[in-house]
Amino acid sequence: MSPTPAPAPETPEAPGSAGPAGPDAEHTAELARTRAFFAVRAAGWDAKFPEDGPRFAAAIATLGLRPGDRVLDAGCGTGRALPLLRAAVGPDGRVIGADVTPEMLRVADARHHGTAALLTADCARLPLADASLDAVFAAGLISHLSDLDGALRELARVTRPGAALALFQPIGRAALAARHGRELTPDDRRAEPHLRPLLTATGWRLDSYTDTDDQFLARATRVNL
Repeated sequence: MSPTPAPAPETPEAPGSAGPAGPDAEHTAELARTRAFFAVRAAGWDAKFPEDGPRFAAAIATLGLRPGDRVLDAGCGTGRALPLLRAAVGPDGRVIGADVTPEMLRVADARHHGTAALLTADCARLPLADASLDAVFAAGLISHLSDLDGALRELARVTRPGAALALFQPIGRAALAARHGRELTPDDRRAEPHLRPLLTATGWRLDSYTDTDDQFLARATRVNL
């Protein structure tokens, strides 16, 4: 199995615009915890969620992708969304998968080789040019971000005005909390009263918000700050 591929040639790094100046100690520690958690679970991750495919497809459909579009799967993990994104943008489109855990990306490469350019990258510091994307799909990403504000600003930086963002989880907030043996708290960052103003402040307009037992989906549009 080959190492995680480098960025595709048509996805240039933007000199001087790679996001925040540098992660703080909390952010660095959070990245390390995320890598450690997923590294040992990468090989069997998809087998834990065999029923999620249709939910992923429905969430991706809300992006309104067209042939030739450029889309990022932020926190792509083992790449479950990559074939669906490739089908939506066609052979002339560009699909990029970014994740901080190399082991997850190796699984993605083995299962979906050639489907996307894979980047070992922090979604709060992406090696992508300003306004270079038409859409971002992010499944399960919010729960693993210590700096949600910074990550949303970074996703806004790399997308053009009018670009689409889907923050997705194939299970609702309450159901996920119950699965983990806890209850939702008022400060949950995914709650609409918290998420809407945060999106507004970071360059996004929340268009729709769904939180049912079998899905969490916040669909937003990139606006000019």
